[in-house]
Amino acid sequence: MGIMDKLKDMLGQHQDKAGQASDAAERKINERTGGKYEDKVDQGQQQVEDRLGMRDRRDQPPT
Repeated sequence: MGIMDKLKDMLGQHQDKAGQASDAAERKINERTGGKYEDKVDQGQQQVEDRLGMRDRRDQPPT
């Protein structure tokens, strides 16, 4: 089991907190850069969430 698989399993159990942390990180980065790179930060956040399988799960209620 690779690191990405372990992260996916862990995030699956704590999806709500992982989503909140991801959103908070995005906000903090945008604050520190004055929103100058907002589109790039958003793209990066989406890529991370996609690779970890978070975007699919965030739209579904927890099981």
